[in-house]
Amino acid sequence: MPEAVTERLLDLLADGNADYEIMRHAPVRTSEEAAAIRGTPAEHGAKALVFQADDRTVLLVLQGTRRMDNRAFKRAYGVKNLRLLPSEDLTALTGLEPGAVPPFGRLLGFPTYADERLLSLPRIAFNAGSRSVSVVLATADYVRLEQPTVGRFASEEARA
Repeated sequence: MPEAVTERLLDLLADGNADYEIMRHAPVRTSEEAAAIRGTPAEHGAKALVFQADDRTVLLVLQGTRRMDNRAFKRAYGVKNLRLLPSEDLTALTGLEPGAVPPFGRLLGFPTYADERLLSLPRIAFNAGSRSVSVVLATADYVRLEQPTVGRFASEEARA
């Protein structure tokens, strides 16, 4: 299934005339490793996290250098219970490993929420259904193709 997600993502980008670049590289596990191997700034990394928000599964996208602020998301969207899916549940649900999820919930059947600070950048970089395939994409094309709900739910302090 990971190959299917990668292919569907690349088809979406090509069909949408997006400005993007594909990179194939050694598998990465962290945002820092991904930025280093891609040669992109760490803050341009789009970290895609799958959460259970009350009775819905949602995809939350934030800068790789920031942490999720659960309280801010719950307040902003009226959610009572918010929890990151454990890796076994993520794999069972999506067929993807943690770190391989692209920031396109539409490909997985989930609504997508993106932190506004990520969307202020000219380009974003992310794993494309695999820890060894990355895409660098014009942020305007990401917003146009995914149409995420935009909010502010990442930590104020970026990690060093």
